[in-house]
Order: sequence, then structure tokens, then C-alpha cells
Amino acid sequence: MKRDFTSTAIAALLELYIDDPVAFVQDILGAEPDDWQRDVLMDLANHPRVSVRSGQGVGKTALEAWAAIWFLSCRPNPKVICTAPTRAQLTDVLWAEIGKWLERSKVKKILKWTKTKVYMIGREERWFATMRTATKPENMQGFHEDYMLFIVDEASGIADPIMEAILGTLSGQENKLLMCGNPTRTSGVFYDSHNKDRKHYRVYKVSSLDSKRTSKENIEMLIQKYGADSDVVRVRVYGEFPRAEPDVFIPLELVETAAEYEVEPSGDTLDIGVDVARFGDDETVIAPRIGMKVFDLVIHHKQDTMYTAGTVLATIREYLEKYKHIKNVRIKIDDDGVGGGVTDRLKEVIDEEGLDYEVYPVHNNSTAENAEDDEHYNNLGTENWARIRSILHENFSAIVQGKDPIVQLPNDSELISQLTTRKYRIDSRGRIALERKEDMKKRGLSSPDRADAVVLAFYEPPKDILRIRYI
Repeated sequence: MKRDFTSTAIAALLELYIDDPVAFVQDILGAEPDDWQRDVLMDLANHPRVSVRSGQGVGKTALEAWAAIWFLSCRPNPKVICTAPTRAQLTDVLWAEIGKWLERSKVKKILKWTKTKVYMIGREERWFATMRTATKPENMQGFHEDYMLFIVDEASGIADPIMEAILGTLSGQENKLLMCGNPTRTSGVFYDSHNKDRKHYRVYKVSSLDSKRTSKENIEMLIQKYGADSDVVRVRVYGEFPRAEPDVFIPLELVETAAEYEVEPSGDTLDIGVDVARFGDDETVIAPRIGMKVFDLVIHHKQDTMYTAGTVLATIREYLEKYKHIKNVRIKIDDDGVGGGVTDRLKEVIDEEGLDYEVYPVHNNSTAENAEDDEHYNNLGTENWARIRSILHENFSAIVQGKDPIVQLPNDSELISQLTTRKYRIDSRGRIALERKEDMKKRGLSSPDRADAVVLAFYEPPKDILRIRYI
């Protein structure tokens, strides 16, 4: 039987563009995406959840329209649901943008745009895009399909119950979520996607300063009017959330900036921070550092003391082989609890093999023995976190001033989340006290094992601290 035009066109689209939305946008829509738009589109093709926070005018609405048309054209029997906080935002901006790009596209003969729906001609009952205003959770329910895409515009303004309804709907293997918006709130699902839940998302920040589409004159006006460090400019220009909650110890922007830039390893010392898992779901994390560059973390779960000690030594050998100029090795272990067993085992192996390594047992919960500044910090752990916060502040200031970056952290979503979600308080003696790990878990957060390992990698032991050195 001869296939009709629609079936032939669909088959061709599926074959060519199902996993290549960038080529679809170029070939079918006649547009040339910016670099960040390319990255977002490809992540959307390969991952279930993508979240983009941005300044104004960078092209996020065009991106959303391209994603809608691509998904609608390149999946069998798909559903695309577009939503926004207000009907005007949805109909006058996003839905109109979809219509604009569809009209100039090469698929306009097989897809029909109406004021409420875009559908595949001849298959309108199952193959369509629709819009739902984000005013009540039930608007987001009742959609079920093997291939489904939710596009959430101005995601920061959508209430949690509605976002939770959307997340509950996306249960299929080929169900996807694209959230975009100006980062106006420091709470909610959109905020969490860039903070404590970011390991579940592909996350992007797009500044208006970096976009060729934005009016630099308007940007300058905003900066002059409100100030370069004002929340208005942070949200509308930089794509940053407003100032973090006052009790968050390390602001998100400091850590993200350190993960965005590269620095060269320097010096002749290899520092190894080791945080040893205490509970079943915790991670044992090894953080290698040379100079101000922290390399990719080494992570494992539910392994014994022997395995952990062996992994530490194997990591050291790997870096000594690659960086032959290294003369000193310093291993810094959180020695409280089960970490003590790793310290003891390393001591044995270093002694037996005559290795020229230094091992520093670090007691984060003690003040009297180890903390240099017990007047301002209630324990050594807080003091160590304050040290890395100071380094990150210095790094951020340098970059803002157009200078070279100072420090590099791994671009690890879970690490970024752990460093930027831990809170603090002032104790009865006026000292800073970091939030306890038990209290973090009560808030639904994981233990900050990756963050602690990196903090240990930057720990500078006092000269008279107990250390183990065998030559």
C-alpha cells in the first residue's frame, strides 16, 4: 500500500531527528541556536529533566518553542504540555512563539496550530501539544503517554503543589521536563533544581551579559538604576537567584563560579581529603587537590576500611604517575568515628612500604585540640568550612573584577548542592556553628560527604598538630 504524505514525512523526521534537536532546528525551523541553546536541546534529547535559569532577553522562549515543535514532530503519538504562571504569559508569549516558528517551518503542512492546540493532521486525538495555565494542580493531571514533554515557562513563579503534580505525571521512561525562567524565588521546585536537587537535573545559568540577543544599553540602564549587586540585576541580568537565605553558609554563586573556570595545578604537594562513610546511604569520598585545583572526586559506597585505604593509596599513585614533579603527599582524614580505622590502616601500609606520605587525622567536632580560632567557630569543622568559603569569596571577587580565577572545583552537581545548602547559626557564645548532619537529613538533604572531602583537601594543619609520617 502506498503511504500518504503525512506518514512518509513522519517516518523521515523520526529517522533523522529523533535524537538530534539541534539539526532539526537548523534544517526544519531555519534557525541557528546559540551555544547554550544547543547544549540545552541536546541534554533534553538525552536526559529526562533540564532546568534553565536566565536573565532577560537571552532567547529562552524561542528555545521552548523549538523544543515543543521538535518533540511534536519527532516522537510517535506524543503529548507536549506547555504551562506558565499566567494565561497572558502562556498565550501571548510562549504559544505565540510556537505559532511563529511553526508558520515558517518545513513541518507546517503536517502540524496545525490553533489558539489552544497544535496537532498532527489526521491524528489530533493522540498527537498534540496543548497549554494549561498553572493555576491549580488538576490542570496538570490526566496526561499519560509513552512520549510526553512538559515545558514550564517562568518556572520560578509556579507554586509547589502544581510542580509536584507535574513531576508526579512524568512517570514514563520517555517523559521529559524542561523548566525555564528568571530565578525570582529562593524556594520551590525550580530553585531546588539548581540547589539541593540539582543532581537530578541538567542545569544551566545564562547571563544576559553573555547573550548576543540582549540589549546591552538596557542592561547598563538596569545596572545604573539598581546597582550591579542588587537583586533586580542579579535576577534580570545575571540569571542569579536573589540573595541566598541569610542562614546559608556558602552562597550558590560562589561555588558555581569556581566550577565554571579552569586553573592549572601548581606547587609540588598533592593534598588528599578523605571523608569516610558513616551510614548505609552515605558516600566515602576522596578529593585530590594540587595547588588550587580540585580534581574529580573518587566515590564509593559500603566498602570496608581495607578497601578505602587501598583506594586512597591507588589514587595517590595515579596522580604521582601523572604529575611527576610532586614531592609531598598529605592525606587528611576525618578521623571521627569509622574514619579512625582508615587512618590506622594507612599508617600500617605506609610503615610497611616505607612511603614518604604524611597522614593528618582531623577531628572536626573538636575545638580545644585543633581549632585555631575557637573564639569565632564552635568546632574545627566549621572553621574548615569557613576557610573554603573565604577562598571562594576571593575567587568570585577576582572574576567579577576581570582577573584570573583562583580556584577550581569539579563541576559536580551533588558537590555544588552540598556546599550551598548547609546552614549555620550563632551559638550562645556568639560563635558560628554549622548545621549538624543529622539536622540536614531531617530537612531531606543528604550527608555532605563530597563537600566535607573537598573541605578536608583544603585543610591546613597547624605545624604542631599530630601527624604520621614514615620515610
